[in-house]
Amino acid sequence: MTLDETYQLGYILKTHGLRGFVAAHFDADDPTAYKKLKTVYLALPGAPKALQPYGVEKVQHQSGPRVLLKLKGIDRIEDAEPLRGAQLYLPLSELPQLADDQFYFHDVIGFTVVDAELGELGTVENFYELPQQDVLAMRYQGQEVLIPVVDELISRADMAAKQIFVTLPEGLLDIYLKPSSRERDEPDEFDEP
Repeated sequence: MTLDETYQLGYILKTHGLRGFVAAHFDADDPTAYKKLKTVYLALPGAPKALQPYGVEKVQHQSGPRVLLKLKGIDRIEDAEPLRGAQLYLPLSELPQLADDQFYFHDVIGFTVVDAELGELGTVENFYELPQQDVLAMRYQGQEVLIPVVDELISRADMAAKQIFVTLPEGLLDIYLKPSSRERDEPDEFDEP
């Protein structure tokens, strides 16, 4: 199993107790949907690109995104300690089904961005998961433009047409295309006087 064939479910926070349990953070709308998890793939801190499969004996939801995991073969705190900070992955085939108006980020890379007013703008290149919110990165007139992933701005994706429909706020594109007056007035450090 490679990283390209998986999605990140979450990560291990710390050990829990003396019998090999670990506390984990599940990055999911409904962590209880994973209570029957049978196998998880771990990317250990020392080898982030190598995935190791682990059988799951027990998943116990605590609160919010936090769960307790008991992995097969991890029976003591000493066994669990090296797993601290490991990232948890599952195969893409196990992604939960979404409603018709929803999409997974990886599904729309390469889609054409279509604005309600301006029409076709550019192509989805990436998504960034920032602390404040997720943003869609689009290539527009040679510039990377970041669009916040919120319902007010991104309405839907048409999977058949490979298009994602947005309603951009006035002036958003100008921020990326027109340098501010301050940037125009300041001399470049390499400009000669």
